[in-house]
Amino acid sequence: MIPLPPRVVIAGTHSGVGKTSVATGLLAAFTGSHLEVASAKVGPDFIDPGYHAAATGRPGRNLDAWICGADAIAALAARAGAGADLLIVEGVMGLFDGAASAVPGAVDPRRDDASTAHVARLLDAPIILVVDGSSMSGSVAAVVHGFATLDPSGEHVGFDSDFCRVIAAAVLGDATAVEMVDVATDDRFTALQSGEIDALVRNTTFTATRDGAEGATFLQPTYYDGQGMMVAADSGFATLADMDGVIVCVVQGTTTEGNAATEAARLGVSWEVRPFEDPDLLQEAFVAGQCDGWSSDTSQLTGLRSTYPDGPEALTILPEVFSKEPLAPAVADGDSQWAQAVNWAILATIQAEELGITSENVDTFADTTDVNIQRFLGLEVEGEGVLDPGLGLPADFGFQVVKQVGNYGEIFEKHLAPLGLERGVNALWTDGGLMYSPPYR
Repeated sequence: MIPLPPRVVIAGTHSGVGKTSVATGLLAAFTGSHLEVASAKVGPDFIDPGYHAAATGRPGRNLDAWICGADAIAALAARAGAGADLLIVEGVMGLFDGAASAVPGAVDPRRDDASTAHVARLLDAPIILVVDGSSMSGSVAAVVHGFATLDPSGEHVGFDSDFCRVIAAAVLGDATAVEMVDVATDDRFTALQSGEIDALVRNTTFTATRDGAEGATFLQPTYYDGQGMMVAADSGFATLADMDGVIVCVVQGTTTEGNAATEAARLGVSWEVRPFEDPDLLQEAFVAGQCDGWSSDTSQLTGLRSTYPDGPEALTILPEVFSKEPLAPAVADGDSQWAQAVNWAILATIQAEELGITSENVDTFADTTDVNIQRFLGLEVEGEGVLDPGLGLPADFGFQVVKQVGNYGEIFEKHLAPLGLERGVNALWTDGGLMYSPPYR
């Protein structure tokens, strides 16, 4: 087989974002620098490869995993890039749009078959994401931040993504056997109710109304959060009480809007709570000076602060937390066994940390005499056998969760600690926190 040359994929957030202009410009620039540059286009499009050919003097090829099959993509790319110093692959539509978008009913809508992300994984190629920055300034960072939960191969990474993998490891014994679907805030419960997704695992607050009126069953929280306030570092505000006669911006359709109004009334200060349709628009308004404060969950504020265009030192998160925001996975009402399985998958990460079991040392417990650990890992207990509590999970689900993903502390340290978030109330109950697993017996 012809070896693949160095390669990169040019993707976009959506169609019309400028992928072809960027890809063709890069092809022309590298060709003009006396490099031998090859090109390819994801999908069956015959127009864009013509632009590529004009820029390079080489035929532009197509990489269509739907027509040709995924197994053929690497060979087709190698043929396209034969003798080249670099292969530039232009994506199709948005990064995750593929056969399920173009041919409804062709494949499971939760899969990204034949998408740009799929082809990038098949080629083991990094992705350059093209974003339409027109009519935006700082909000471009918010758009990119949403896609920053992907690694260079297009795989989802992050705290919530790892809990999706926890569920897959527990139920199927394979942490990679999960399809992650990005859903908009306004569509998340509709997606759950319709069966488009099997579990909702994202920053969603567990409230009585959502539990009762959204057709959702909320489970063990993965992160106990609270609403906070972020202001410019030079604003002069040190506490919430200092903020009188100000404009506080929030994302509409979330719990933050009502919480902010309630807190202002409690403090006896005047806040104009100004809602925005999405975080992108809110950040644009904040950068433009239209907001004195930005209120959201403190974990989200911390993440946004870390990627702020002017640097994190330009912003301050005030010390007060003025609401309870337990962020929890949810499943659709009506399937108690599925709810139990997902719930105990989450609890397994907490139980493992309580028992001192990590992804690094879990194999060393094969000969343990601790009955609690034996039960948890699905080992034989003298006089009892292997515990089957009737949860609909394999006996070794706890082992699979920890071995393949990690315990709660490992997941937290990997994804949240680098943002500057401390365990706080998310510490184990033995350390003064709220993380507590019912006994597994």
